[in-house]
This record gives sequence, C-alpha cells and structure tokens, in this order.
Amino acid sequence: MRTLHLSPRVTATGSALAAAAVRRGMSARTLHDWRVPEESKGAPGASLYAGPLFADAVAGELGLGLLEAPEDWLASLPYELTRREIQFTAIAHARALRRPAFIKPPNDKSFPARVYADGSGLPGPDAVDDDIRVLVSDIVSFTAEYRLFLLDGVVVTGSRYAVHGDLDVAPLDADPRRSEVLEFAARLDGTRLPSAIVVDVGSVDGDWAVVEANAAWASGHYACDDDLVLDVVLRAACPAAETLPSDARYVRPCPSVVRQG
Repeated sequence: MRTLHLSPRVTATGSALAAAAVRRGMSARTLHDWRVPEESKGAPGASLYAGPLFADAVAGELGLGLLEAPEDWLASLPYELTRREIQFTAIAHARALRRPAFIKPPNDKSFPARVYADGSGLPGPDAVDDDIRVLVSDIVSFTAEYRLFLLDGVVVTGSRYAVHGDLDVAPLDADPRRSEVLEFAARLDGTRLPSAIVVDVGSVDGDWAVVEANAAWASGHYACDDDLVLDVVLRAACPAAETLPSDARYVRPCPSVVRQG
C-alpha cells in the first residue's frame, strides 16, 4: 500500500490530499515530529507532502526522491517567457545592490521572498552564507496569477490564485482566459523541468509570463482538483528507486537517501 506522509503542520492542501489518498485506497499518515518512525524508514510506496525544511529532514529516511526545478531555471528562460530581467547569483553579490528588486531563494525559504528596497535588507553572512544562490528579479505587476500542476509537460489541473496581487481563487476550468494560460504553458516544453512540477504564470501588460516554479510536494492547491494534484505529488515525491531516469538530475539533494532494490 502506498502511504502519503504529511508534516505536523496542518494545511488545507495537506488535508485535501490526505482525503484524496484515502479515496483511492492509500494510507495517509501525519508525522508528528521531525523524526520518521522505525516502521516507516525506507518502507516501499512512500510519498510526502510537506514544506522544504521538513522534507529535507525526513525524505532520506523515507527513501524518497523529491523532484524540483533547477535553481537557475527561472533565470535561464528567455525574456519572452519572463517579461523581466532575472539574475541567478550569490547572495553576497545581491547584498551590494542599490536599487529595488524582487529577491528570493530558488527552491527553499531560507529568507523571505519579497521586494527589497536594496540589497542591504537581505540577511547578513551571520544568517545566510555568502555563496548561497538567489534569484534577483526586476519588479513587475501581474494582473492575474495562476497555479498549474504539470505532469509529463501537460497541465493536468490549475487555479487562479491572485488578481492585482490580492488573493482571488477560482478553478482554471471556469476562467475565461483558460485557453490563453494553457497555450502559454505549452511554450515551457523543453525548458528543463522535471516530469512533475508546479509552475505559476501570470499576465503582465497584456503578455503572459512565468512567475516561478515550485515543487509539487510543497505547493498549495488553491482551487485545483484534489485528485489530479495528488497524481502530480505522487510522481514528484516518489521512492527514489522509482524515479524516472529522465528525472534523476532534478532530484533535490538530501541526506542519506535510502534506495530500495
């Protein structure tokens, strides 16, 4: 039996995925602290929905391969897909910026992702090592933003989550711009993404642009279809031995991954 493991932090998405897992005959288990019970270590059929810090603590003992986009993915995209200049650089370099910019860690939450008036507002070397990589982006205003869950390069479910920066949730299927969103998402094929991933996109001055990529095993589902989200999560956080060869380069590094077989 497959088991979806959840972090101690209760979330609406975690609860929805647990219910979807049970509906299809899986087990859903909440890990109540940052330790994996002995009977679950390396057990076959494990999966996980959790934030990055918790995932790093338990993925190895659960024997999981967690898929995520390359850290430099967003900065590697052409301007036609981002509609802004984005730099992938060390935080030491970003601290020297003397202009406003949106700055974020690529694939975790080691410091807040937000607009900084300049680089002096970033965490110092006592909090974040100088060589930690960050994404530094020009500031743009998205008219509307959408979350898309992709499996094998295809959007399987999606949701609007913001309008003019304010939370505004609605299913993608009911959105009048659905076809535009899907047409733009299709342009991301071949841009170095794993087979299971979340991509946020938005409209900027009449054009479409990528907001960011997120790991499916750590992303909120908003108004996406629970069962289809679970399909993506199960691929994005699967036993390491079941990771597709084409996904091997997208596995998040974590300590002592237990491989089965």
